Amino acid sequence: MLEVRQLHVSRGGKAVVHGFDLDVAAGEIVALLGPNGAGKSSIVLALAGAIACSQGQVRVNGAGLQGLSPDAVRRAGLAIVPEGHHLLGSLSVHDNLRAAAMVLPSAEVEPAIVRVLKIFPELEAKLAQPGRSLSGGQKQMVCMAQALLARPKVLVVDELSLGLAPLVVLRLAEVLRHAAADGVGVLLIEQFTTLALKLASRAFVLQRGRTVWSGAAQTLREQPEILHGSYLG
Repeated sequence: MLEVRQLHVSRGGKAVVHGFDLDVAAGEIVALLGPNGAGKSSIVLALAGAIACSQGQVRVNGAGLQGLSPDAVRRAGLAIVPEGHHLLGSLSVHDNLRAAAMVLPSAEVEPAIVRVLKIFPELEAKLAQPGRSLSGGQKQMVCMAQALLARPKVLVVDELSLGLAPLVVLRLAEVLRHAAADGVGVLLIEQFTTLALKLASRAFVLQRGRTVWSGAAQTLREQPEILHGSYLG
């Protein structure tokens, strides 16, 4: 589904990601781990088309994404749940969903919203409320619903659990499991490594813009010293 080959990213004239490689298969959850400043968010922004990659290739189902706008990236099948669960605060929840659905043909917008509300029935009573009035967990649900509207082939989730109550995190984790069961490839970037390794089948550990370890998530669960060394190194 998702293929990343020799991705190089620079920000502010400084190289921050150096030759990053990654594969995420259909129906697979892959964790991308690493300390703050490792380059994880830069990879997410490059995948989303929000910043340019200086070298490398990104493909979804064999179609190249490099150089595409964020909307074109979403149309190609890659959707992002960005860090910080940001919404358009002055717009209603319904209008936030409609705005995200504009990549769809107009006749498909409302049916798509109905579909994601079945995933997040908690939002039905909030549709008329402004985005800024929601709790952090509700905002994250809206952000995930926005990403799922266009039935993405690949879902990239940046910091799923950030600032959220444990029960909300478990609720959102179930949504990711169901998405993967439906054939969506999921790339999860997460500081709460216990959660990430519980959900993922494989993991990549990033340090200073380079992959320092990759393999089965079970290995990191059983040998946490590998991950601890990467964070301390």
